[in-house]
Amino acid sequence: MSRVQLSINVSDLDAAVAFYTKMLGTPPAKLRPGYANFAVNDPPLKLVLNAPGNGEPGTINHLGVEAGTTEQVDEAGTRLAAAGLATDARPGAVCCYARQDKVWVRDPDQVPWEYYTVLEHIESP
Repeated sequence: MSRVQLSINVSDLDAAVAFYTKMLGTPPAKLRPGYANFAVNDPPLKLVLNAPGNGEPGTINHLGVEAGTTEQVDEAGTRLAAAGLATDARPGAVCCYARQDKVWVRDPDQVPWEYYTVLEHIESP
């Protein structure tokens, strides 16, 4: 299943986790030091919370689309490049307590977007 990802910088991770658990009606799918992510099925959403030190609290860290497979990430990268967008492919990237295949682009205001798939969950950020 594909879903849109929102990654938000927060000032108090514990308070944000408590709020979003109540708001979304589900606990985090992954909770690590300085990091939490919620994988919501309805509506399809991946919400990531980043502890202080990752950016100004209350701002968007980045946006993304979680894909089901590496092939879908590769297809997105090909489509984006064919459309004339500058892409930055990162196969096997270690990020967010996972190993991922991903491709990055930036919108006209330089907001980063990623298409990614999780290959495996790991214990280091």
